[in-house]
Amino acid sequence: MIAYLGRIVHNNDAESKLDDDVSSISKSLDLQGSIENGDVSSLASKDFGGLYSVKPLFLIKPSGAEDISRVVKLASRTSNLTVAARGNGHSINGQAMAEGGLVIDMCSTEKNHFEFLPINGSHYIDVSGGALWEDVLTRCVSRYGYAPRSWTDYLSLTVGGTLSNAGVSGQAFRYGPQTSNVTELEVVTGKGEITVCSETLNSELFFGVLGGLGQFGIITRARIKLQQAPDMVRWIRVVYSEFEEFTRDAEFLVTQKEGESFDYVEGFVFCNNDDPFNGWPSVPLDPGHEFNPTHISQTAGSVLYCLEVAFHYRNSDHPTVDTVTIFFFLVYSLISCIMD
Repeated sequence: MIAYLGRIVHNNDAESKLDDDVSSISKSLDLQGSIENGDVSSLASKDFGGLYSVKPLFLIKPSGAEDISRVVKLASRTSNLTVAARGNGHSINGQAMAEGGLVIDMCSTEKNHFEFLPINGSHYIDVSGGALWEDVLTRCVSRYGYAPRSWTDYLSLTVGGTLSNAGVSGQAFRYGPQTSNVTELEVVTGKGEITVCSETLNSELFFGVLGGLGQFGIITRARIKLQQAPDMVRWIRVVYSEFEEFTRDAEFLVTQKEGESFDYVEGFVFCNNDDPFNGWPSVPLDPGHEFNPTHISQTAGSVLYCLEVAFHYRNSDHPTVDTVTIFFFLVYSLISCIMD
């Protein structure tokens, strides 16, 4: 089997035989999923960054952890065959590529796990490492009225992908990044072993995989902490021309106790011009609204700063959300003025 792979790597005239090679390797590995040629124009040869494009040997679309295990075991027995797990392809420097190697399309496993688990008064969801966060959030809220405590600003990312990095969000100041909101993982190790790990079970692997950039194993299942989803969210964006004021207010908000500040705090930088994607038009939350540049200070530089905050509430909450939001905002603004 290993010699056969070597022949394919070095045989430049093998194009006419690729379909037979794919079929043969698939049968040899006994994959329940599928395997495709690693054409340079395929999904596996590109990523979001667009800086690199390399041709893998094959693109593997596994049906589950068992398929991934077989592929990794094969690669571990060779000296020159590499494997890369690819989520939704949002790396920027080719991290999810494998030139002349095997790329595993994790999105093909996205529907493998979805189990709501009430445990000792807390609630969790077991999901596939290939599931997209946007699907996890939608399904949790619509089916159970719960939501992950921490998620990324952009949700079209895989669970395994962000957990292999950190998963920083606007809720991280309250609950930590996504890696701090996982209690159990199923991982395919570098030897191809399918292992369950947690803080108390195989803990070295657990903490190595979380934020480990995929170097300690491939996440095939994760148990995520949930909290009750709000009925409504009040969302506000505040624009600053001075970086010091922007950071001062952000630091103030994220250091307040739970219940005494906003539930979501995040900041970003945008261009002080009318560029439709990076300038003033990117700021309004409502497409029907327009950013009024006349309010910008004459001393403002080429970039502006935006603080994005959100307040969660339930229908049974009193007083009304507008009153509560305005109260918090006035208090924070007042203290900001005092600190000047």
